Amino acid sequence: MRLANRIGYYLGGFSIGLIVLAFFLNGKKASCSYSPEARTLKNINTKNIVFSPDTQTFITSKNIDTTQINYILHKGDVVFSKSEPRREPCGIYHIEGVLNDKDAALTVENCEKTATLQSIEFID
Repeated sequence: MRLANRIGYYLGGFSIGLIVLAFFLNGKKASCSYSPEARTLKNINTKNIVFSPDTQTFITSKNIDTTQINYILHKGDVVFSKSEPRREPCGIYHIEGVLNDKDAALTVENCEKTATLQSIEFID
């Protein structure tokens, strides 16, 4: 069998495999969250997010949009050196991102059923 035929058969089978995968995975919420940071953010975002009273006051006084907070909770950087992930009964995570064009740090208490946003502070 010539090399051109082999490449043709390979590409044909590969494309059929891609179509089959696309058909079976269509509509599924499959994701590849392998890094510790991605797994932590995914775990926090699968839960009901609650704002503490201090955080609600801060959001109101600084005129912060909650969509910006949600963006940080989805795409922020988890700083494990400032976090306490093994704390009982709920782990504490320090997440950094940009809020109103300033660097901000969120402190999230990640419990079994809820994630509570404990504090927001701007980083100098």
